[in-house]
Amino acid sequence: MNLMKTFLIFFIFEFFSIIVIIPSIFSEEKNLSEDNYRIYSVEHSEVISIERIVEDFGDYDVIFFGEEHNDSVAHYLEWLLLEKLFNTYGESLALSLEMFDRDVRVVLDEYLRDKIKEQYLKKDARIWKNYKDYRPMVEFAKEKNLDIIAANAPFRYVNLANSKGQKYLTTLSETAKSFIAPLPYDTAVGAYLEKLKDISKQIADSLAKKEKAMPDSLKKSKMKPMSMPTYNINQGQSLWDATMAYSIYQYREKNPDKKIMHVNGRMHSDDHFGVIQQLKNYDNNIRYLLISAFPEDSFPNTDFIQYKNLADYIIITDPSIPKTFEQ
Repeated sequence: MNLMKTFLIFFIFEFFSIIVIIPSIFSEEKNLSEDNYRIYSVEHSEVISIERIVEDFGDYDVIFFGEEHNDSVAHYLEWLLLEKLFNTYGESLALSLEMFDRDVRVVLDEYLRDKIKEQYLKKDARIWKNYKDYRPMVEFAKEKNLDIIAANAPFRYVNLANSKGQKYLTTLSETAKSFIAPLPYDTAVGAYLEKLKDISKQIADSLAKKEKAMPDSLKKSKMKPMSMPTYNINQGQSLWDATMAYSIYQYREKNPDKKIMHVNGRMHSDDHFGVIQQLKNYDNNIRYLLISAFPEDSFPNTDFIQYKNLADYIIITDPSIPKTFEQ
């Protein structure tokens, strides 16, 4: 499996939302079984059940579920894990989602407390185009009276960081700055930075190829050709990571007895990079577990050892199950 290709696809998704949604198959997902995934515990070097993760979580504060945004099996497992965590930990559990930005927290809270209808949540909370993939978790949390942390930074500020740099964010109003991580925030270094550079180059190469393949008639039209914007990807990606981490830290400060399940694209957390590193900056004493879930062509005969550095649990999902959207 080409992991860099996978990161490229989901980096493009998060930056540009260039997707075509196909009909939801969540009703079908409920018919999925352990035949459609394998969970590997790095610590114990063995395939385990999802119940083992729930049991292990007793000694930890936060569990990160790193997904690929169109992975049907991963979405099913997120919902299943949330349900099983609730059955064990009850209302001491909270859900945190990359898919909601901090500036829509009021809207999300109003929906969870039955103040507004779902149509207004969808309208005013800037839900993702594949919101149907996360709706089961939101509805479960609503039914069970669980808090949901709107964890992410609004894209308009990520765009500013990308195009003008972190220092420009200091010119924002105090209200605007409350929707992002405190300034200044750390940016990616080392292997994570190199990964971002590789992704940036591949995006540029991919868009250049698409532009070159355009018909001459389209190139001569008034439509602007595709090109890679001048972005400092490190600044924007790190703002996403830092803001999600700060949202978790901030919630834990106010609710120290709560356990949190956080869901994000796995490029934000694989190899214990990104949001994990940022969270350690805020509180190095927070205990966490990390999941990385993705399809693998060799399923179900995966060599898990090659992925042992990605996370505490590696979940390989069945690649034959249809994706929830196509790139």
